[in-house]
Amino acid sequence: MIAQLELPGAPRAAAPPPRPAIPAHLALPLPLGPHLAGTGLRFVAHVATGPFRWWLLSLVTLEALSATCGILLPLALSRIITAVTSGGAATVTALAVPLGLFASLCLGELVAGRVAGVIQWKMAPRQRQLVARSLFRYVQRHSHRFLSDSFAGALGHRVGEVSQGVNQVLFAVINEFWPIAIVIVVANGLLLATHHWLGLFTTVWSAAFIGLSWWFSSRALPLAQAASHARSHTAGQIVDTVSNHATVRLFSGLDHECDRLDRRYAEELVPIRRANHALEQVRLFQFTASAVLKAGVVVLAVHLWSQGSITVGQFVLAVSLSLLVIAEVRNLGRRFIDVSEYLGNVSSGTRALLRPHDLTDREGAKSLPEARGAVAFDQIDFRYEHGVEVFRGLSVAIPAGQRVGLVGVSGSGKSTFVSLLLRLYDPQGGRITIDGHDLRDLTQDSLRRQVGLIPQDPMMFHRSLRENIRYGRPEADDTAVAAAAERAHAADFIASIPGGYDALVGERGVKLSGGQRQRIAIARVILKDAPLLILDEATASLDSLTEHAIQEALDDVMAGKTVIVIAHRLSTIAHLDRILVFAGGQIIEDGSHDELLARGGAYHALWSRQSGGMLPDDGPSPVSAAGG
Repeated sequence: MIAQLELPGAPRAAAPPPRPAIPAHLALPLPLGPHLAGTGLRFVAHVATGPFRWWLLSLVTLEALSATCGILLPLALSRIITAVTSGGAATVTALAVPLGLFASLCLGELVAGRVAGVIQWKMAPRQRQLVARSLFRYVQRHSHRFLSDSFAGALGHRVGEVSQGVNQVLFAVINEFWPIAIVIVVANGLLLATHHWLGLFTTVWSAAFIGLSWWFSSRALPLAQAASHARSHTAGQIVDTVSNHATVRLFSGLDHECDRLDRRYAEELVPIRRANHALEQVRLFQFTASAVLKAGVVVLAVHLWSQGSITVGQFVLAVSLSLLVIAEVRNLGRRFIDVSEYLGNVSSGTRALLRPHDLTDREGAKSLPEARGAVAFDQIDFRYEHGVEVFRGLSVAIPAGQRVGLVGVSGSGKSTFVSLLLRLYDPQGGRITIDGHDLRDLTQDSLRRQVGLIPQDPMMFHRSLRENIRYGRPEADDTAVAAAAERAHAADFIASIPGGYDALVGERGVKLSGGQRQRIAIARVILKDAPLLILDEATASLDSLTEHAIQEALDDVMAGKTVIVIAHRLSTIAHLDRILVFAGGQIIEDGSHDELLARGGAYHALWSRQSGGMLPDDGPSPVSAAGG
């Protein structure tokens, strides 16, 4: 076995820290739905009106106060200069008011800005987590079909991208666009009050600057997005190579991979250079416009002062205001591009995540009470989306407590039978019941709490062995976990690992062998102790000695439960109460092992054709093989 748990230096899982309390209004997820998909602005607005709306409103108020204080400083400075240049014995007295105003404005700008900063750094991560938790809940409610058709890593990336993008948009608007708007409005108002020509010049300049910045930015945005996509593609290629490092080594493919990456980087340069050229045009316009404002205000102010239309203090006010405006708006075009990209990320992310759920609980769905485990398929019709028909009019009843094996070549309908029972899909016709309850009238969570599943290839969380076993019953204590591991014949190998139950298993359990993963999965189901047990080749990854021992444990676990076993190795199901033989989406034989062998039909043919106790993956159907 290649993928064994690493013994030397195996990392230990840290003791779980005490869970911090989450405020009640933040623990509830945001209401989300398909109406918010693909609409970046609407989604951001939806978040902004959520639990943090009052925090955001306070930020808007504080940023407005800070920006107003900052833009009024040149007014206080102009009054100080006017008082100083007026001369006379009253100069000191005349300076008291403008100096007090200047000090108050400095203090107001400082206090408002820092209080806003404190609110933001406390609130921002909580808001991001609220959005991420809400999206995570929504995605997890998608159907098995949706999740199977999507890349898990891509969905996780989308959740992070949208939650971060919402914050980026909101804080760009609050911290940058909103203060810039206040600066421009107040500055132009002060200049209009100083002299109408000064105010008219800066007002026209501001309107032209904003309009042209938006125009240049809208032209540069597609190029910036193309560059971003090119960088993402390159990053994906690097991740793909690193994740397949074993294949690269085994086939001596390092030079090949380096050549592919070099070609990818060469392709990436083309859109990046185009984007950088477009952004440089934006910067050229901004610096040129800034120079026009500075030169124009100075020339016009000197001209007005020379004519006696403004005082020295007003001259200083005009020049200071123009410099402040330039400092605020210089990166406006770049910020337009950034915010457009953030909104694009939110839009594309919500379009991918907030699709309608195609398998939902009915309104008024009830919880399944403690199940006895009687299963019935009544005239079931089912076909996969864009696929061939699997079942037509399938009917079968499994009494509570019966142990049933499902056999048949690959594609005969065994796995689909189990998937429908777990309600991973809904049939197009007929109904499936447990203890007489239609699955569609039950909540999905309550149904699955009554089912224990041991899949052929169980996946583990990148957590400790203890946590992976305890997932079957999260409230179980360590004694119950150890007892389940003992019954699953996992205790011995766990004891041999440094860290024991606290040893981490690696992503998807890669540090465990197939047999070790299988035993942990069996322990997890033993701990769950559900009344309906489904085994999908549960012992396929085990050696014969361990398989025999675990088969005895499984027989013990099966006692008193309804059991459905999918098997290719017919010897593992020969002792069950009943065997269903599938072919072409139909149950063609039904009976015990001895009964089916005595009939000399399809099951007898399968039993006879086994090599090493395994069914063939394909080939003639049991019907044709049996001559009927």
